[in-house]
Amino acid sequence: MPSIFSRIVSGELPAFKVAEDGRHLAFLDITPLVEGHVLVIPKKEVDYIFDLPADELASLHVFAQRVAKGVQAAVPCKRIGVAVIGLEVPHVHIHLIPMNKVADMNFANPKIKVPEARMQELAAAIAAKVEGGSGLSEAKPGKDSDSAAPVPPQLQKQVEGLHFMSESDAPLKAVAYAAPGGELSNAALLKLLGEPADANVEIVELTQFLRNHTADDGVLEDVALANRYKALQMFMKQEMDGVQVYRVGKGPQVHAYALGRMMDGTLAGFKTVLTET
Repeated sequence: MPSIFSRIVSGELPAFKVAEDGRHLAFLDITPLVEGHVLVIPKKEVDYIFDLPADELASLHVFAQRVAKGVQAAVPCKRIGVAVIGLEVPHVHIHLIPMNKVADMNFANPKIKVPEARMQELAAAIAAKVEGGSGLSEAKPGKDSDSAAPVPPQLQKQVEGLHFMSESDAPLKAVAYAAPGGELSNAALLKLLGEPADANVEIVELTQFLRNHTADDGVLEDVALANRYKALQMFMKQEMDGVQVYRVGKGPQVHAYALGRMMDGTLAGFKTVLTET
């Protein structure tokens, strides 16, 4: 049976969410020790925190750090206490607790009751203070939902001003998606991108896709510009896992998405349009 937290992840149960990315979720504890008490979880259900693979454990703590800074900015306190108990719910979770004194972290203390309106207010205040964006968005997956996850600033800088040349040229646009963890099926990918469910998907290696643009004497005839494409390619390969280019649809115009996983689980990269007649 799925844990109560997995049921929150799936949307079966409601929660006062404060931050989210492809692999993690943070929400207010409904039986808090103090106002602003937040739980941070991996979306993948794992019972014991030290059963997480090292990279997933590190990623969870990096996400928790972002959330903790948001909590501290939104809720008056001296520190954000951190605790992992691991006995209450069989699903890894980290407690982030605003504290002004050590006693605030005592789990033997009576839990407080916070009215729903105040919980909503707290969740919104914390989400607004999460560095880099909370990842929460009312936008639905689709062509106009590229901001469903915050685009990493370094990626935005790498892509800015670049164009892909096919039979015509089209700008590169930095994109990020709050995608579920693990490998995506073509059907799930197309849904995430807002593409037709029956669209053709072809996978190309990034180096192959950019080969004409990274060659000093290639299609661009501009060494400085070729070097920018080389830098973009290197950035994606170093900072992302599993980078692939997905060519979606058939000519005369094909949508191309170069995407990989960031450390926080976000699926990020760039998109462009190819003209092929």
